[in-house]
Amino acid sequence: GEFEAGISKDGQTREHALLAFTLGVKQLIIAMNKMDTTTPPWSSDRYEEIKKEASSFIKKVGYNPKSVPFVPISGFNGDNMIDNSPNCPWYKGWDKETKAGKTSGKTLLEAIDAIETPVRPSDKPLRVPLQDVYKIGGIGTVPVGRVETGVIKAGMVVTFAPSNVTTEVKSVEMHHEQLVEGVPGDNVGFNVKNVSVKDIRRGNVCGDSKNDPPKAADSFNAQVIVLNHPGQVGAGYAPVLDCHTAHIACKFAELLQKIDRRTGKATEENPKFIKSGDAAIVKMIPSK
Repeated sequence: GEFEAGISKDGQTREHALLAFTLGVKQLIIAMNKMDTTTPPWSSDRYEEIKKEASSFIKKVGYNPKSVPFVPISGFNGDNMIDNSPNCPWYKGWDKETKAGKTSGKTLLEAIDAIETPVRPSDKPLRVPLQDVYKIGGIGTVPVGRVETGVIKAGMVVTFAPSNVTTEVKSVEMHHEQLVEGVPGDNVGFNVKNVSVKDIRRGNVCGDSKNDPPKAADSFNAQVIVLNHPGQVGAGYAPVLDCHTAHIACKFAELLQKIDRRTGKATEENPKFIKSGDAAIVKMIPSK
């Protein structure tokens, strides 16, 4: 079925779970959709089968299945989305156990409400990777991007890297409304003084000139995970890297160590190669 295809070797469900865990998404909900199309409809056997398979596969990725709610739903008919469905009397509800304690519920909405709110990193130095730069008549140059860390507000002096342009922020807007400040998660547009659209571009990163501004790097160490790659990857390999909104060819200069994906602990120093499923710390050199 679709579930089996999704968790097969090159399946998308498998890839999404691995990407989510690797990129730091530590809270997960598994909603089993299309339960109205099983044979027979709303089959508890199919639910238990998928729950067992999915638990074992997310555990391999790094998640603790005890912390993950499993909810059987029909998105098309709305079962167990907001209200408890009468179609699965065998379903006793979901429960999850995290450091914060135990929670339980019946519906997908309750599972979403039980997500622990992540802390917004507004105390860290400002970083806004630019998605675009607009020239707006009567206003001037307006860079647009998502605040990843820190806070941006009018009156701040900011620096764009690697363009090395420094300027003052005149105003900050989100959805055409003036903001006192933009915080992590906000997609903002901000008007800057005396900067031409040609001076800065998509992929540049904006930061506070006075608090650890971003700088161009000749090289950097990165944690790399090989999802699926034919053959082995060794020093000298030069893929295109997508970093926030920038795309740039980077060379694997040195493979420093192989690490355990779940814990981050080193398992091998200076490996010759890495292959699909491996995680490693790699010294990267950007091409320009």
